[in-house]
Amino acid sequence: MKKKITVLTLCAMLFAPSVSAEAQQPQKIPLIGRLSPGSPSANPARTEAFRQGLRELEYVEGKNIVIERRSAEKRLDRLPALAAELVRLKVDIIVTAGPAATRAAREATSTIPIVMTNDSDPVATGFIASLSHPGGNITGLSTFAPELSGKQLELLKEVVPKLSRVAVLGTSTSPSTVHVLKEIELAARALKVKFQFLDVQNPEDIESTFRAIKKERAEAVLLLATGPLASQRTQVVDLAVKNRLPAMYPSLDFVEAGGAYELRHALYRLGPARRYVCGQDFERQEAR
Repeated sequence: MKKKITVLTLCAMLFAPSVSAEAQQPQKIPLIGRLSPGSPSANPARTEAFRQGLRELEYVEGKNIVIERRSAEKRLDRLPALAAELVRLKVDIIVTAGPAATRAAREATSTIPIVMTNDSDPVATGFIASLSHPGGNITGLSTFAPELSGKQLELLKEVVPKLSRVAVLGTSTSPSTVHVLKEIELAARALKVKFQFLDVQNPEDIESTFRAIKKERAEAVLLLATGPLASQRTQVVDLAVKNRLPAMYPSLDFVEAGGAYELRHALYRLGPARRYVCGQDFERQEAR
């Protein structure tokens, strides 16, 4: 007996895995595994948005759906073991938050559907073959929108009309960084603004990075969506304020931490029910 699940995720991106439905088992309560690299209390708004999205589809946690949560508490080396634990629990779907969690889930299973919810460039990371035909067992949504970085720089220029030097903070090993920097370079050339990329590989690099920004006399900061910066967003916002630097942040989380400016695509603009997963439709099949 083979069992398959079709997961339809409608948001900034839509991937549609092909499966055939023959029989359903409505009596079985779906079991979702949720894998996160950070703390479960780090993003309560997103957690509630996830629940609300399920409620809109008449799935209520504890009644007709069960969610098993596993969080690495910022210790990424724990993710493989946590992913393997979810596989042993025989979850129907694994929902991942970020590329590190998606990678761990992919290495743990090639049969359980994986719904990624915050991966910047799943093609570059090798998670899927292409956006139109992902293949394999990974589906979900992507936050890949490098063209927005150019728009972010334009907005910074409007906020600081005399802007001539801007520091761009990101992680060089992130697959999307190359694409994003190309867009920033095009915008910077048009706006006659010089930019300097500062590589933040670890949270410990953040303070020294802001010291470098001050030394180079940058007049504003543009942050890319990277793990080290996101996990320490409160520290990042505080340092930007302390150094009196106008800053453009990659997500609403930074604004909620006290930041001022944020420009992001539909992942943050479609309302709380669509911030993470806009729709999921569980279909159980049996092949005899």
